[in-house]
Amino acid sequence: MKIKSYSKVLSALAISSLLLAACSDDTEKSSTKEKKGKDVEQVDTSKFPTKTTNQGEPIEGGHLTYGLVSNTPFEGILNKVFYQGEPDHQIITFLDDEDLLDTDENYVYTNEGAASYELSDDHKTFTLTIKDNVNWHDGKPVTGADLEYAYLVIGNKDYKGVRYDEQMALIEGMEEYHEGKADKISGIKVDGKKITFTFKKANPSVTTGLWSYPLHKEYLKDVPIAELESSDKIRKNPIGFGPFKVKKIVQGEAVEFEANKDYYRGAPKLDSVTLKVVNPSVVVKSLEKGDLDVAEVLPEQYEQAKELDNVELLGKVELAYSYIGFNFGHYDKEKEENIMDENPKFEDKRLRQAMAYAINNEEVGEKMFKGLRFPANSVITPNFKYNNKDLKPYEYDPEKAKKLLDEAGFVDTNKDGIREDAEGKEFKINFASMSGSDVSEPLARYYIQQWEQVGLDVELLDGKLHEFNSFYDLLKKDNDEVDVYSAAWGVASDPDPSGLWSRSAEFNYTRWVNDKNDELLAKGISEEAFDDQYRIDTYNEWQELIHEEVPVIPTLFRYQLAGVNERVTGYDYLAARQYQWHNVGVTK
Repeated sequence: MKIKSYSKVLSALAISSLLLAACSDDTEKSSTKEKKGKDVEQVDTSKFPTKTTNQGEPIEGGHLTYGLVSNTPFEGILNKVFYQGEPDHQIITFLDDEDLLDTDENYVYTNEGAASYELSDDHKTFTLTIKDNVNWHDGKPVTGADLEYAYLVIGNKDYKGVRYDEQMALIEGMEEYHEGKADKISGIKVDGKKITFTFKKANPSVTTGLWSYPLHKEYLKDVPIAELESSDKIRKNPIGFGPFKVKKIVQGEAVEFEANKDYYRGAPKLDSVTLKVVNPSVVVKSLEKGDLDVAEVLPEQYEQAKELDNVELLGKVELAYSYIGFNFGHYDKEKEENIMDENPKFEDKRLRQAMAYAINNEEVGEKMFKGLRFPANSVITPNFKYNNKDLKPYEYDPEKAKKLLDEAGFVDTNKDGIREDAEGKEFKINFASMSGSDVSEPLARYYIQQWEQVGLDVELLDGKLHEFNSFYDLLKKDNDEVDVYSAAWGVASDPDPSGLWSRSAEFNYTRWVNDKNDELLAKGISEEAFDDQYRIDTYNEWQELIHEEVPVIPTLFRYQLAGVNERVTGYDYLAARQYQWHNVGVTK
């Protein structure tokens, strides 16, 4: 399964596999208590290093091969303003910094990156100044006008992407520009390398989530905004300001990079990088042979990968969660908001809660992933202090699931083992899931069997898994044949969840809307939320709402593993938003 991405540094992830073929009927029927700790050697995740231990001096003229682990081609939308999928994001990290502003370990902006910033005393004016040596790959300086141009593109009605959100709309004059009533955004002022944003009200997310990724205005201005995403300047000849330049692209398959010797952080220690798509089934063998220097290692490959003498395994808790989502309605492009159907199929939250209680996430994480996956209690990941630690994940309790279904009127009236709906009619659920590896289908079958055990008739949509891009097309186009789906989000370093959960968020694929949800999301980015305890309390209450209403079932948080060849030096797996590929080299 792959991960999707919504904004800033959040992406639709490629969760390759969440269940091993060992998930037999017997395993599914057993309880956590019976199986926990038996027949499985748990991985001690605390022992994973996060940086390469090779401290040697990089050789000159070094070359590195990076494996983009995927069973599907990358889309090739190589720009932060337009991309949505994690495969494209991995490519972008070579040709661009994540943003002009670096962040600290708590994902708060610092002045250490390509730009510095100041926030006014009333928290309404944000001034960003780009440093003098920050240039595009064609040698032209990155300016305030380039960052302004990104906002002019994102706020334009012809923009086809999904980055326009509540925080954008808080800029003075943005809504008027977005509605076509103004040619400029009055709250954005440019003076050479300096750009100033004035907001209608104070918002604490400006120090963690302000959009600070520029667009090369001189390079792109001749392309109509409606055509930018599909243009050669984005897909075939992208220009960034990062450590590597694109030399050659084999669409969907590979990218050749060459070093940007004028990179503002210093010339990269590698002369070149080859990025190539690698099928999950051959990753470990490719690492062993030295065909790959860096590649993600999937949980089911851990046992083989840890035995490699020439590879070091790095690990971290990922900014991501997997989930099961329900279909409540559709996105109205004219109104730019999500609309719930009058009588959605999953209107009764007891049905949604029952489906959550019917699946055993703890056993999946412990037995199938040796602890490399663990039950998710929330849709705010544990990397953040805003994760509500007091909130417990839905535990496996099939009897409680059955009781909830009975109370909601879903009863087996004809005694065939399958429940009818509250009106006594046949109740079938179409479940969509995506391909990713050889074990993606067993995962989908596992969910289906667990739901069947509490009397629900669930079928895999079209009888098959869907490829990553076609899967998300189903969701983006609100295909009404999708009732329930299994997906994942890589979340942004900004804790504000509005980009996925607000009434206007196009990434809100469930199309769930709720007045209390609107209220709490607004409180989370209000002036009062500059008081950190107020914001923590607000997001705790919001997570309790999501847990009670279950518009999605958070299933698993995850450890992410990377296999790194022993010749690689300077690779830091914990780098939050700054991948800093310029520090990476090879010693032989």
